[in-house]
Amino acid sequence: MRRAEQVNKTAIVEFIILGFQSTPEVQFILFLMFLVIYITTVLGNLLIMALVLTDHHLHNPMFFFLGNLSFLETCYTSTILPIMLANFLTNKYVISLQGCFLQYFFFTGLAGAECCLLTVMSYDRYLAICKPLHYTMIMNDRCCLQLAGGSWVSGLLASAIVTSLMPQLMFCGPNEIDRFFCDFTPVVKLSCSDTHWIELVTFILASLLTLPPFLLTLISYVYISNTVLRIPSSTGRHKAFSTCSSHLTVVTLFYGTLIVVYLVPKSNTLRDLHKVFSVCYTVLTPLVNPLIYSLRNNNIRKALR
Repeated sequence: MRRAEQVNKTAIVEFIILGFQSTPEVQFILFLMFLVIYITTVLGNLLIMALVLTDHHLHNPMFFFLGNLSFLETCYTSTILPIMLANFLTNKYVISLQGCFLQYFFFTGLAGAECCLLTVMSYDRYLAICKPLHYTMIMNDRCCLQLAGGSWVSGLLASAIVTSLMPQLMFCGPNEIDRFFCDFTPVVKLSCSDTHWIELVTFILASLLTLPPFLLTLISYVYISNTVLRIPSSTGRHKAFSTCSSHLTVVTLFYGTLIVVYLVPKSNTLRDLHKVFSVCYTVLTPLVNPLIYSLRNNNIRKALR
């Protein structure tokens, strides 16, 4: 009897990604749309990375972190969209358990790294505007590498801890994930194991990777705003604010959609809305980031010319 129960519990070897299956009449249109988004996202972020590497005017901490963000966004969108596009082509909409856990590891790790990296970028702007005389001394090459490396390591390490616990879960059925990628909550809901500990660990790590970075970013911009408002000339205020307006736009878009997806109650009436916002922060945010920085940053526009 125990052996039979064990076989039943380990029988599920793949998940069905429901995603956009409820709209079969527009599958081809969705495929073309996401294909264009993916190509544009990759090319846009690769262009920014190329500019940061080749243009000596962009060899400073702010654009070093921007290059890191563009590389991160390229990896971030590549963990989701290629699999989604393959599902559209094959019309299978399935992913193996191992593939699901691997996708979750990279997706969560890169999302955590982005939270930290956005905070590092706000700290860089804080030093440049509020502590200009100490900026070059503090934000040296070693400090930039440590801050960027720490962001990557923090996100991937936290994700590795959670992902290492997921293979211990047993899945008895059903195996349908009502998302277009493997996220933690819908996957854990399908488990027939005790998920108390993994949910607790995930909550603690997610809180550490989102709340402190968000508060530090907020505090940085409070100090930046106070400093900018004390600048006597309107030209000086505009110039100071323009150096951080692109980053502030990206932060608002990223955290805004993140809050809607994970903090707004998931009722049946809001289920489709959650899908829309999850598309925003996983697919559209990496797309608009290079557009925001290229359109709102004078140095990027000059380098493009």
